Amino acid sequence: MAQALRALGRDRLALTACVAAADTTTDDAVRGMLLVQAGLAAAGSGDRRNADDLLEHAAGLADRRLADDDPHRSCFGPTAVLLALALAAFTLGDTDEAIHRHERAIRRVDWPRLPAEHRAAHLIDAARAYLQTGNLAAAGQTLLDADIIAPAEVRYRPYARTVIAEIARSGPAAAGVTRLATIVGLTR
Repeated sequence: MAQALRALGRDRLALTACVAAADTTTDDAVRGMLLVQAGLAAAGSGDRRNADDLLEHAAGLADRRLADDDPHRSCFGPTAVLLALALAAFTLGDTDEAIHRHERAIRRVDWPRLPAEHRAAHLIDAARAYLQTGNLAAAGQTLLDADIIAPAEVRYRPYARTVIAEIARSGPAAAGVTRLATIVGLTR
């Protein structure tokens, strides 16, 4: 529900709902994921202090979990929180910090254990961050990595198609990005 509210631009409502729901559970993974969503909602509404506090609390919960203990299949853990911290930094305008956190997250041992769709969605966000810094090569390669992991996330999500178009328009794109733009119908 929080992700849907955030997608609709209802960040304050998502924040309120997640914080209220987090107070009703004793399961660290469930609470942690709710705090992650609350932190992202706070970032989406420009509330840096709450975003940092909520995501730091989620990080504390993630750090004390066992890697193999995930009965709800939430994929909640330190890497998921680091990805959320990267997205929050990007959302709040700190692109360099977002890239730094992204690069740390993808080097973690549990990165490949996250669902393919989660990893691809994150890589699309990271591609946009690289694009904002003018690093077209990294933006293109990150987008291509996302396409390898979960092609449907890249080829059919409107947000991803926007990133493909921005990279293709920003200068001479790598052959892979040009091919991807053709596949999704952005060029001929």
